[in-house]
Amino acid sequence: MDMPLKPNILEDITKDHFIIPPPPREKYVDMGLDQTMLEDESGRLRLTGGVLESQELVTGVIVAVLGTETANGDFNVIDVKVPDLPSQMPIKSKPTSEVRRKKIAIASGLGISGSIHEGLETHLLTEYLIGEAGGDEDHESAASISRLILAGNSLGEAHNPIDDLNTEEVRKSRTKKYGYDAAAYNPSPTKAFDAILSSLLQSISVTLMPGESDPANVSIPQQQLHAALFSTAKLYDGSTFERVTNPWAGDIDGMTVLATSGQNLDDIYKYVEGDERLAMCENLLRWRNIAPTAPDTLWSYPFQDDDPFVLEDEGCPHIFIIGNQPRYETKLVEGMFLFK
Repeated sequence: MDMPLKPNILEDITKDHFIIPPPPREKYVDMGLDQTMLEDESGRLRLTGGVLESQELVTGVIVAVLGTETANGDFNVIDVKVPDLPSQMPIKSKPTSEVRRKKIAIASGLGISGSIHEGLETHLLTEYLIGEAGGDEDHESAASISRLILAGNSLGEAHNPIDDLNTEEVRKSRTKKYGYDAAAYNPSPTKAFDAILSSLLQSISVTLMPGESDPANVSIPQQQLHAALFSTAKLYDGSTFERVTNPWAGDIDGMTVLATSGQNLDDIYKYVEGDERLAMCENLLRWRNIAPTAPDTLWSYPFQDDDPFVLEDEGCPHIFIIGNQPRYETKLVEGMFLFK
């Protein structure tokens, strides 16, 4: 997508570094100037035609187009095809009447800061999951939850003051190593989060993903949060505590689960008109690429021989999770060939 409002890393490098950067745009869309290009190793070809108005396309999507070349060298499109859903492996184990169906709890954007005014919702969630909140129905429902997936942005910014020993005089007297002042670090968010995880891990399995605001690398795929952040919860590593990457693909009770912390969908949201994020989420599956805009406008590691964000054959998940979105929504997506 050739979009004038889209950020360009080459332009950013050539600009004066002392200029305050403008705030990020909510959308890159400019209907009068945006152009759709078909690009390969040989060059670019501008696509035209009314069919494109009904198609949601972003940079990095693999497409096939049918049409004719115009006199000015453009390509007038009459039909567009995307890869569509890949084949899907059958569910390994299906619940029977004797076996109770298990559930997965999903949460994101907890933003734990360690403040004394920590969010009531977080504590209610913890009490519900360990069976201390609600009545008998709630206890029975919580007992069927086999795993909690924390899909990013679990840690927030510390709001409470650092220890009283951290006065201005003490900070001045301390020496800094390599320009880093250890006194400026506030462990309150990680301590509070570690305490919450420790209480949960005694009764439920937890899968922890990094997010945009968590202490992990910025480029995706983000690596798992370091065990040193969790002095108590790390004792459950290998049993009920699982620190994973973002994106993450795993197997839960015979079902394949694919989850991201939301940066991929937030970036795609800027390319297209409208606010239907659930439709954009479905498009990721039909494009067979969960992060098509990386590395154009979404920071990513460089991969030379393989693209880890592409869904290969038999790679369609049974459950696709995207965290840190404005509201909770679900949708059942069906394709022509669900199972191989």
